[in-house]
Amino acid sequence: MTTYIANFSASHKTLQVQQHSIFTWKQEGGDIDEELLIGKIKRESSIHFYKLVAGDKYPVESGDITIEISETRPFFG
Repeated sequence: MTTYIANFSASHKTLQVQQHSIFTWKQEGGDIDEELLIGKIKRESSIHFYKLVAGDKYPVESGDITIEISETRPFFG
């Protein structure tokens, strides 16, 4: 298994806050499937970020979030 790191930003279609963060994950070596990575970031990071921002006032759905990955690489830290 190889550990990878990604630099990403997330936007919500209604909430006017952007999430800028990094994300680490493990996978078998080989090419990074960006669509799978985007889904993983949404499920494990961004949905929770936007639910925290919105509080109980606004429902947050995964489909309302857009992820842009700016860089990925193996992580040896």
